[in-house]
Amino acid sequence: MAERRKDVDLPAEIWTQVFDIAADEGIIFDHALPTVMAKSAWFKSIYGEWTLRTSQESLNLIQRRSYATKKAIISTCKSWRRYGSEFLFRCLFFDDPTKLRSLAAILESEPTLGWWTRRIHITRYYAGRETTMEDMESALISIISHCPNLEIFIVDWPMGSAFGVIADALCTHARRSLSAVSWYAPAEALPKVIWALDSLPNLQSIHLNVQAPQDETIHLGAAEDICLSLPNLQQISLHGFFQEFLEQATGWNLPSLRSLSFDFGNHRHDIPDLLEFLLRHGSELTFLDLNCIPTLDVAKILDICPALTTFTFNADWRLPVPDTGDGAASLIANRPHENITHIGCHGLLYAFGVGYAAAYASADPLRNHLITRTNERNFAALTRANFPALKCVRALSRTLLRDLNAADGPDEKAYPRWEKWWEQCARQRIRFEDCTGAELGNLPQDEESDESDEEEDEEEEEEEESGEWEEGPGMGGQVGELRQLLEECRKMSADREEPMFTSDMGWQGTL
Repeated sequence: MAERRKDVDLPAEIWTQVFDIAADEGIIFDHALPTVMAKSAWFKSIYGEWTLRTSQESLNLIQRRSYATKKAIISTCKSWRRYGSEFLFRCLFFDDPTKLRSLAAILESEPTLGWWTRRIHITRYYAGRETTMEDMESALISIISHCPNLEIFIVDWPMGSAFGVIADALCTHARRSLSAVSWYAPAEALPKVIWALDSLPNLQSIHLNVQAPQDETIHLGAAEDICLSLPNLQQISLHGFFQEFLEQATGWNLPSLRSLSFDFGNHRHDIPDLLEFLLRHGSELTFLDLNCIPTLDVAKILDICPALTTFTFNADWRLPVPDTGDGAASLIANRPHENITHIGCHGLLYAFGVGYAAAYASADPLRNHLITRTNERNFAALTRANFPALKCVRALSRTLLRDLNAADGPDEKAYPRWEKWWEQCARQRIRFEDCTGAELGNLPQDEESDESDEEEDEEEEEEEESGEWEEGPGMGGQVGELRQLLEECRKMSADREEPMFTSDMGWQGTL
């Protein structure tokens, strides 16, 4: 392998460009957070069964693979370690929070390494292996203090009482650079959330998951009187008990807001006042995701939001019906909405007689009939008469798709409903999709998958043999060899895999 490297004598700038391409970090550093319209993906579980991976899980997998590639690069030789070290620290991804301490120790000894960090993502946040929550909190704060160029900060786990000090560290050390945050905060920490937002003027995207309050009344204190101005905020995604937050945000200055996701989960009471918020901020929205059990006034919402291009709603909602006939469509729009091209449907779990709904139908056939009739009326309203620009309707539920796959398609009694909806879309040249982006009804097949994988492998081999790589002008056939070399490095690194961010990474030594 060393002899092959002698044939590839490139300047440092080209090596950096090659490593940048190999790391495949483009989507990792996107400031826009994944929405419900991001596609899920089929994959085989360890038990050999087909299951679905969410878009966030796919992104986590990309981060793991990117880390493996970067580790292979720096483990190859002195020069590659020198050129590639910055890449290892650009994205800090943790699925084991105890490793925060190891990284904190490394950054304490080599503070300049944190200068490269643009993303911190923690999938779990809990104490373990002889650590305490105070240890985790101290380590994370130390890491943040060494990352002055941090752009994205994501924690997919409740931080509890640690939220306040962590948010304060972000506001202190990454105030100007931070563009996207995903916080899982207790309801009692909402005042700290608001104060933190007031200190982050360049924020573009926020996902806020609010845990249930311990007391019925949430006291915002002085934060209740703040009228925030967030001129760069383009995306807000809310989940859980966010009533107080939405009420406060209604009075804020959000001139750039274009995307709003509203997920109230399975809660049925104290629904946030969405209409009031949209009256203030909805005229320029292009993306609106509404997921809750209580029915909302869809027609009025669409009137308030004329610029929408993507709209999702719960297809189980009992929307008004202008006609009592069985084939009548719901009143989903007061007038044709000219700009919507994509519609996502939450719910629909009962529509095809599979999974839980199949058992529920026999236990309560009347309720099942009412829900499926509501589905039919709502779907009948998804036409070009109401949405002249409509191109795609997507069933968003992963549970529904898994149930359809397990049952090998709709129940015999529900099959005519699927066929009717399919024909309705086909007649109007509207694509009817599932949550993977495939046409609803195209379930994964082992034979087709294997053939597809073989074709993919053959294409990759042909590309490597021909030395083609579109990026990197002037590299020619050498880059094809580099790809093979990187693959060999990955295999070598896998054979001697070490824990991520160990304290003896040997930054001064060589392989």
